[in-house]
Amino acid sequence: MKNPVAVVAFLLGALSIAACGGRHLTAARAAVVEKDVRAFVQVVAHDVTQEGPLAWPKYLDESAAFFLVSNGNLVFRDGASVAGGMQKFARTFPHVELAWGDDLRVDPLAEDLAVVAASYREVLTGVDGSRGEQTGYFTGTAEYRDGRWRFRNQHWSAPVPPPAR
Repeated sequence: MKNPVAVVAFLLGALSIAACGGRHLTAARAAVVEKDVRAFVQVVAHDVTQEGPLAWPKYLDESAAFFLVSNGNLVFRDGASVAGGMQKFARTFPHVELAWGDDLRVDPLAEDLAVVAASYREVLTGVDGSRGEQTGYFTGTAEYRDGRWRFRNQHWSAPVPPPAR
């Protein structure tokens, strides 16, 4: 291609295709993804509440791509570390009540990918019957793969008290 206009046109076309990555969503398809992901996160909360923390692994990506961060700390660096970590957590807190806030947001990025964000409330019951409550904000990426939605990553944060004056 010796014509500079043709080169520029070719490069702009290639950049457009690369930017879209084949992931362009129509409004109708984005609405379906949003509806499906909203249903998914409600099932997660229901199952975690019914089954305790041992329900989590079936909703988390098992691959090396997965990670979970809580209050700035890397809790799980990959999917392989989840099962053992949840087993250990369940020995201390066998029951968890998880509820998402009314502010649940879903941002479809592609047919198989969406960002999820919501406030949350968890009531943790210890093996001794003690109860504790945690509230905060959750963000995560939901990915559709192998016929089901799962979280590819998660970040849980709790409010930080204001500094003492």
